[in-house]
Amino acid sequence: MWAASCLASCCAACACDACRTVVSSISRRSARIAYCGLFALSLIVSWILREVAAPLLEKIPWITQFNQTHNREWFETDAVLRVSLGNFLFFTILAVMMVGVKSQKDPRDSLHHGGWMMKIISWCLLVIFMFFIPNEIVSFYETISKFGSGFFLLVQVVLLLDFVHGWNDKWVGYDEQFWYIALFVVSLVCYLATFVFSGLLFHWFTPSGHDCGLNTFFIVMTLICVFLFLIVALHPAVNGSILPASVISMYCTYLCYSALASEPREYECNGLHKHSKAVSTGTLTLGLLTTVLSVVYSAVRAGSSTTLLSPPSSPRAGAGKPLLPLDKADEHEEKEKAKPVSYSYSFFHIIFSLASMYSAMLLTGWTTSVGESGKLVDVGWPSVWVRIVTSWATAGLFIWSLLAPILFPEREF
Repeated sequence: MWAASCLASCCAACACDACRTVVSSISRRSARIAYCGLFALSLIVSWILREVAAPLLEKIPWITQFNQTHNREWFETDAVLRVSLGNFLFFTILAVMMVGVKSQKDPRDSLHHGGWMMKIISWCLLVIFMFFIPNEIVSFYETISKFGSGFFLLVQVVLLLDFVHGWNDKWVGYDEQFWYIALFVVSLVCYLATFVFSGLLFHWFTPSGHDCGLNTFFIVMTLICVFLFLIVALHPAVNGSILPASVISMYCTYLCYSALASEPREYECNGLHKHSKAVSTGTLTLGLLTTVLSVVYSAVRAGSSTTLLSPPSSPRAGAGKPLLPLDKADEHEEKEKAKPVSYSYSFFHIIFSLASMYSAMLLTGWTTSVGESGKLVDVGWPSVWVRIVTSWATAGLFIWSLLAPILFPEREF
C-alpha cells in the first residue's frame, strides 16, 4: 500500500513537471498554436462526453429538473453544449480583455502570450462550472449558437475571397509569361474538377427511380453560379481573372456536396445512406479534423486580415519618449516593446468564440438530429440548409467583390 502511494505521488509529480515544461515552452511565436491546441482539446472533451456522459447527467438533479422526459440523445447534446459554452466564455472573456491592444508595450500583450498555467486552470474551471448552471441558460446558448455558427461560416467565406484575390494579384504582379501560364493551368484544373465533381453529384444524389427534385435543384443552381462567375469575371467592364472564379466555383461545388452528404442517411436520395454504419466513425473524425483546420486557418488569418479588420496603427514617433536617455540594452528592449502587434488579439479570440458555437452545432447535428444520424457529425436537414445558404452567400459575395469597384468607383475595396 505504501509503495503504491509512493508510485502514485511520483506519477503525479512527473505529470505536473511535464505540464510545467510544456507551458513554459510556449513562446510568443507558438502562442497561437497553443490556443488552437486548447480549442482542439475542447473538441476532444466534447466528443468523449457526448459518448459517455449521458448516464452521469441523468443523475444530476438540477439538469433533470424538467416537466417532460428526455431521451439519452438529449443528455448527449446537453453535455456538448455545456462544454462549448465554457469554451465560448473563455475566449469571449479574453477577446474583451484584449480590446484596444495596439503595441507590445501594452501589459495585456504579455497576458495574451503568457500565463498559460493560469489560462488552462481557468478553462477547466469554466467548463466544470457549466455543469452547475440551469438548463435555461444552456437552451438560450443553443439558440444563439445557430446564429453564431452562421456568422463563423460567413467570416470563412470573406477570408477565402480575400485569399483568392490576393493569390491572383500576386501572380499577376510578377508580369511574367510563366506566371500567366500557371494562372491558366490552375484555373483549368479547378474548372475540370468542378465539372467532374458536379457529374458525380448527379450520380450519387439523384438516383433513378426516386423523386430527387430538391437535390437536382441544388446541383443545377450551383452550376448556374459557376457559369455566372465566369461570365462576370471575363466581362470587359469588370476586367477580372478566371483564377478567383475557378477557385470559388470549386469551393461552391464542394459546399453543395457537403450539403447533400449531410442529408439524413435514411433519405432515399442520399447516395451515401447504404454506408451509414461504415462511415459513421470516419465522418465523425473527418468532421472534427476539418473543423480544427478551418478554425486554425480562420483564427490565424482573420487576426491579421486587412479585409475584416485594419491592422493596428504603429505608435507615433516620439510618443512615450523617456525624459532621460537609455543605454543601448534598455533602448533596444524599449524598441522591442513599442512594436505594434502583428494581428488583432481581440478578433483572434472572437474567431475561437464563434468556432466554439460552430463545433457544438456540428457535434449535435444542429441539435435536431434523430435516429442513427444522431451519431454522425453534421448530418441532418439543418446542416443541409446551412451549407446551401453558405454556398449562395459565397456566390453573392464573390459577384459583389467583382461589381462593387464598378458600381462605386470612388470607394476603395
